[in-house]
Amino acid sequence: MKKLTRKWRKSQEEDSFLPTRGDDPTLDDYRPLDIREQEELIRSFETSQAQQSRLWRGVFAALLLCFAGFLVYSIFQQLSSPWELRYHAYFMEDLDSWVIISADWVAVVACSLAIIGLFHGDSKDRRQWIWYSCFFGMVLVVFWLYFMSRLPRFRWDVIWLPFGPLCGAGLSLYVDHLLSESSEEIRKLRSYMYAHKAH
Repeated sequence: MKKLTRKWRKSQEEDSFLPTRGDDPTLDDYRPLDIREQEELIRSFETSQAQQSRLWRGVFAALLLCFAGFLVYSIFQQLSSPWELRYHAYFMEDLDSWVIISADWVAVVACSLAIIGLFHGDSKDRRQWIWYSCFFGMVLVVFWLYFMSRLPRFRWDVIWLPFGPLCGAGLSLYVDHLLSESSEEIRKLRSYMYAHKAH
């Protein structure tokens, strides 16, 4: 009897993963969708997920690109008119101009790696690029916080110098994780469909 109860529960659990016509409020029918209808439904989920993935990856890549553009502008300003920008001038006493320029280039590289990671290959490759970006971001955090702590007064208005690239990489990692998770859910749904078809 217990064996029969377990079998019945297992079959009920498997059936609960299948979409039914009851999911559509216009139909008053709770029979499972046939294979063709399931395929269409899953294909529509995949299409929608691919569009959402492109949209959000594009939005965050554009934000990182703007930040990288701003950093390139900072580099150009430091080259043409050293110490004119206030957020660079704070460090005039402690750092040479080329060190500031190098730090800004490292930040540009960090942003570029995150952008590549948002669009590159499969999810394992993408994450690897974004983790590289996080590494460069952490180097910048240590570098800038060390020199900010040496200032006569801590300057909160330049807190983006250490944390900007790292936050960009962290957000990219989070967005990639959410979109990959969504894609994985759709893959699971498709595998449930095929597992049921095999029965």
